[in-house]
Amino acid sequence: MDLDLDSVLARAVATSVLLVVGYLVLVVSRRTVHRVVDEPDQRYNAGRLLRVVVWVVVAVGLVFVWRPLGGNLGPALGLATAGVAFAMQEVIGAIAGWFNITFGRVFRVGDRVEMAGVQGDVIDISLLKTRLMEIGAAGTASWVEGRQYTGRVVAVSNKATFTDPVFNFSSYFDFIWEEIQVAVPHHGDWERAALILEEEARTVSASDGAREAMEEVRRRFPVPAAEVLPRVFAAADETYIRLAVRFVVPIRTARQMKDDLTRAAHDRLQAAGIEIVSPDVIQQAERPWTPVEEEGA
Repeated sequence: MDLDLDSVLARAVATSVLLVVGYLVLVVSRRTVHRVVDEPDQRYNAGRLLRVVVWVVVAVGLVFVWRPLGGNLGPALGLATAGVAFAMQEVIGAIAGWFNITFGRVFRVGDRVEMAGVQGDVIDISLLKTRLMEIGAAGTASWVEGRQYTGRVVAVSNKATFTDPVFNFSSYFDFIWEEIQVAVPHHGDWERAALILEEEARTVSASDGAREAMEEVRRRFPVPAAEVLPRVFAAADETYIRLAVRFVVPIRTARQMKDDLTRAAHDRLQAAGIEIVSPDVIQQAERPWTPVEEEGA
């Protein structure tokens, strides 16, 4: 039967055909992606992209089927597109950010990142937003410290990948350097204290794994080799010898390793009769005293 495309019935039939074809194309493309793509996160992102592309094409087809403005369709579509682009700058920027994340390998689901001032583990990457399982850290507004979960899920616009630095803690090197600082008076056995700190740091340090990870990074990028063995650095002032023990641990167990080292080193230093003072306490003691005026004075 010869359908009149100007009739409502013909347009309804054409609409049905477009929707069915779009659905079939989507089903076939999904199955193809599942066969071709091995990594789950890439398969997930490719499926989302295909769904968006297919339905955008279907939507454009429906516009032409139901062209209400006849010959003025072209100029009208141009003006409408310009208006939509202006009104949806944030959305367009977020979609561009999604392409940047997916194809620029900025991060993927499971990575620990800092994005737009939020630190956390990536649990979902949608077309517009990235969702993070937030972790608390010193110097942030969070009530939790030590890079542990707060329980909040934070949604950040993908556009932030263009406007803010993105820090990835686990994409290529899944380790982090930590430091513990103590201060020993000049008359104390600070050399023995430094030896104890280094010995205890060796028990918690993940030097072997970090060395292998660093070699992998060096195969990918022209970076110099980094020292991954525990080391104690000393600095002196008028009253104290300040000791800083530096060691490398996996990013997700950093707080536990730091706790283990602190407890073990404290017990050994105490057993050796070595007096220690926290550098934070020293800094507070060295601050000039400022009198506080009483109310009504």
